[in-house]
Amino acid sequence: MFFSHIKKLDWILIISATLLVAIGLLSIYSSSLGKGDFSNFEKQIIFFGIGVFLMFFLSLLDWRNLREDPYLILILYLICLFGLLGLFFFAPEIRGVKSWYKLGPVSIDPIEFTKIILIILLAKYFSKRHIEMYRARHILLSGVYILLPVILIFFQPDLGSVLILLLFWLGILIVSGIKLRHFLVLCLCGLIILCLSWSFLLKPYQKERVLSFVAPQLEPLGMSWTQNQSKIAIGSGGVFGQGIGKGSQTQYGFLPESQTDFIFASIAEETGLIGILVLFLLFAILIWRIMKIAILTASNFCRLFASGFTILLISSIFIHIGMNIGILPIIGISLPLISYGGSNLICIFIGLGILMSIRTH
Repeated sequence: MFFSHIKKLDWILIISATLLVAIGLLSIYSSSLGKGDFSNFEKQIIFFGIGVFLMFFLSLLDWRNLREDPYLILILYLICLFGLLGLFFFAPEIRGVKSWYKLGPVSIDPIEFTKIILIILLAKYFSKRHIEMYRARHILLSGVYILLPVILIFFQPDLGSVLILLLFWLGILIVSGIKLRHFLVLCLCGLIILCLSWSFLLKPYQKERVLSFVAPQLEPLGMSWTQNQSKIAIGSGGVFGQGIGKGSQTQYGFLPESQTDFIFASIAEETGLIGILVLFLLFAILIWRIMKIAILTASNFCRLFASGFTILLISSIFIHIGMNIGILPIIGISLPLISYGGSNLICIFIGLGILMSIRTH
């Protein structure tokens, strides 16, 4: 029975995800050479092992138990809210942000787990109400589910994660069949909130990031300097790259956060256009296989979960690369399966495990 279950898994999806993690590990190892510190590389291997174990374990479970148990989803959602709230009291402040619980050498980011739980919750909510999407109250109630964690995350502050949550909420609304006028009203409300946030809520350094993106010449040695180093790294990679462990920007510390926020630039510098094309190809295969599961399933819950998970991945990939090539401001979004970070990596494999359960059951 176990072997028949293994055969039913989507091995193309699993292999593409594994190869993406391997590229990330190679880049983390390379950037560790210049620092002489391989602790992040070693921890990422352990996180990968935990993620793969959870993926296979969840694939054995029947996803219908998750869909049919609203109390379990509600409990998980409340745990996430308390986890986000607890950051203000128990999390250390790192660079002005309280986003991680510190447990010895390991940091736990509850935001990543919140993303997965919200996808499950919204998939459950809209799968029961997709024929009633003409009613604005369903949009408003789903907005409340999103708004509570968004407020907690905003005041940490973590604008990047706030943007990701809002994007996949809008994406799931579109997949669920939101009316055009309701969508336009939401966009208008978003614009108003954005203007008010700029005037009253955003901190000076957050405004500085946006201004340095719009007018980089105003602060060439500040926030703009970081993005310029990323562009230099990408441009210097050429077609074939400078070689693993030989990227000047990465190895000599000119490229900041080369294992997290700017890992795309680090990969581009050392592997060149060829490496980036391989990266894009693997991401395309991964997303294609997830969407295939969404298309083939007969359940609205499964379709919405797969769609929400896809939107989460695509928005994270787009924003991360946009930050690296200078078409978006720096808001601290990691590259899925590639960037260093245990919580993000494990949560993605949890999502893949649920997708495997959908496919095999």
